[in-house]
Amino acid sequence: MSDFHQAGPFTTLHLLNKTGDTLGGNVLTSTQGIPVFLLLPSLVSEMKGSALPRILDALTSVSYLSKVVVTLGPATESEFRQARDFFGRLPQEIVLIWNSGPRLRSLYRKLDQAGLSAGPDGKGRSVWMAIGYILADATDAVIALHDCDIVTYNRGLLDRLVYPVASPMLRYHFCKGFYARFSDTLHGRVTRLYVTPLLHALASILGTVPLLRYLDAFRYPLAGEFSMTAEMANSLRFPSGWGLEIGVLAEAYRQTSLHRICQSELCDRYDHKH
Repeated sequence: MSDFHQAGPFTTLHLLNKTGDTLGGNVLTSTQGIPVFLLLPSLVSEMKGSALPRILDALTSVSYLSKVVVTLGPATESEFRQARDFFGRLPQEIVLIWNSGPRLRSLYRKLDQAGLSAGPDGKGRSVWMAIGYILADATDAVIALHDCDIVTYNRGLLDRLVYPVASPMLRYHFCKGFYARFSDTLHGRVTRLYVTPLLHALASILGTVPLLRYLDAFRYPLAGEFSMTAEMANSLRFPSGWGLEIGVLAEAYRQTSLHRICQSELCDRYDHKH
């Protein structure tokens, strides 16, 4: 039972419902009257892979989603049209944000000229823009984000990501996903060989620092999956460059109390394109 031990300053929710069927129904009940947005940062190349079509197949059965907001990486006009057709098969309302389109390029230039740069092109800026769209559409909502290259995806992953924030019984403001990273070999090297040793080295030099203890308590801090309330998202300063995942964790620490933060085990095993 040691695997279910609660360690660290916030709650860890373990993978107890293997099928996810009951949990999916609970999410649907919990989100009655609350918009749920799924934010998908996507690259054009992912539409040609095996993971994203499987993700869309799973999302067709998720009835509690209000909108799917796709924030598209670098894309030509032709590729934007392809993406519109590709994601258009989903039954939910789809919003496709063309970050490299002429209107958004013009906006980014104006921000740069005003000294309010949104940062370089990348996942951070794409997510920042999509969050802005969602907040303009709904101020009381649940926002979930996951990557588009998950080859082991199933809808239970989304249910377990959304439920801690959507449930009126749990009422978390922020939920970070975690999972085991392996296939025929062991993955997650950046976390094991860089992030965790770096946090431990800083702690050995600086002593007891609450922020370091908090970051070290996440089982997979570089996971790309998290959910939050719209109110929480409105107060976060999303990093525009490299480091979105760690930056969002630090912002959650700054903006809310620890008993409103949790991490949720999303699946038995997670793998994505390498």
